[in-house]
Amino acid sequence: MKILVTGGAGFVGSHLVRRTLALGHDVVVLDNLSTGRRENLEEVAAHLEFFEGDITIPADVEQAIAGCDAVLHQAALPSVPRSIADPAASHNVNATGTLNVLIAARDAGVKRFVFASSSSVYGSTPGLPKQEEMPTLPLSPYAVAKSAAENYCRSFHGLYGLEAVALRYFNVFGPRQDPASEYAAVVPRFIQAFRASTPPTIYGDGETSRDFTYVENVVDANMSALEAEAAPGNVYNIACGERITLNQLANGLREQLGTDIEPVHGPARPGEVRHSLADVSRARKDLGYEPRIGLTEGLHRTVTHFTAEPMKVSA
Repeated sequence: MKILVTGGAGFVGSHLVRRTLALGHDVVVLDNLSTGRRENLEEVAAHLEFFEGDITIPADVEQAIAGCDAVLHQAALPSVPRSIADPAASHNVNATGTLNVLIAARDAGVKRFVFASSSSVYGSTPGLPKQEEMPTLPLSPYAVAKSAAENYCRSFHGLYGLEAVALRYFNVFGPRQDPASEYAAVVPRFIQAFRASTPPTIYGDGETSRDFTYVENVVDANMSALEAEAAPGNVYNIACGERITLNQLANGLREQLGTDIEPVHGPARPGEVRHSLADVSRARKDLGYEPRIGLTEGLHRTVTHFTAEPMKVSA
């Protein structure tokens, strides 16, 4: 199979590229390198076709997608705070960009389209764990754009027969996640701070809870979504199905890194969901999904990866 991975030089995308190559697929990567990095693909670069282009430019997508059988659409402008600072940019990439890729996939005769959505679409929907049939009440522009993109996927499946699947990722973490960005995710940001003997900042009281999901579990889900007969037209929670608070996360990472540095607390950030926990039973049933790597093991692997690398300077 020939597979286009949009955002393939990014965090999740680079893991997907490695797995698809290992399974013997032909791989095309489309990335504008705004958040992705060429070095994420350095040791496999000779085995794939790379297009430096942008999903907001239809001609770039059309060029990269030609001849592809499937798409793993990971390209996005991540971060809730970034979307609050610049909602138009978030919409342009995450909603309009996804629509561009869907149109190109339809026109190129792509069979299966797997979209990286987000647990943020649940927003202020009450009740835990989150189940796919719950209404979505997104709080941030990022979440709104991801919700719109999900609906486009559903529409393209119903109208054009494109086998589109949406995977709602819950707080993915792991190796190659950028710790240096202003909008860095919490796990690499905490690790970076503890390594630098700098107190990490926890926004709010630290009792906010998340269902942190190791990246290899997300890769497993994508591989299953490429093949599963029941998947097209549906959305699936992809998570571990367990949650911890940010205070617990910080304490666990502090112990693994052997530091006495204590976090500091800042004001809670707008647009952030208070608690998140996934019901993954639908993904188990339709995709055969099982989170193979739990939180403790995933954090251990992530800490091991980052402590083997030189420190990065924050942007």
